Amino acid sequence: MTKPLERIEWLDIWVAGADLADLPRLLMIGDSICRGYYGDVDAALVGRYHCARLCNSTCVCDPTYLKQLDLLLDDYTWDTIHFNTGLHSGSYTTEEYTAGLERAWAHLRAKAPQARFRWASSTPVRQQGLMSDLNQERTDWVHERNAAAERVAASQGVGVTDLCSVTIARPDYFSADGVHYNAEGNQALAQAVLKGLGLV
Repeated sequence: MTKPLERIEWLDIWVAGADLADLPRLLMIGDSICRGYYGDVDAALVGRYHCARLCNSTCVCDPTYLKQLDLLLDDYTWDTIHFNTGLHSGSYTTEEYTAGLERAWAHLRAKAPQARFRWASSTPVRQQGLMSDLNQERTDWVHERNAAAERVAASQGVGVTDLCSVTIARPDYFSADGVHYNAEGNQALAQAVLKGLGLV
């Protein structure tokens, strides 16, 4: 059964150096959190990698998810793929989310057998307008999804960058909505991504 869509569904693709073949390519797959820190990762890797992002609101369980990945997997050769999906999976059970991740990993490996992979955990949520407090119910849910995703990553032999731990004790990193990050927060996440990829 198809689950309900969100009020607004979106897809954002950005490919730097699309017309060049002089550097290896890094693909960052994620959501709006990934879109937030992408610019800092891209800036740090100028002259070393051509960086691209595929960010969306589509849950990994949705049948259109793999079709969206193919928009970039089919047209470029990726040296490295940094992967996260989770915050938009609220309409699905943890079991369904796990199965969706397993399908996605199989798809990624089939389409990009040459790539090295890295998983990134989803990030915590704070109370909107009260940055000192976590939205505990939502953050507990994030922890549950992260644990499931890390089990799948381990089964794939893929390392994990724990972005949740980067920001969970740093209310000063968050924007007013309690979900997204300010410039300092995005920079901290980008540094964690680069470290996880062995690029710092």
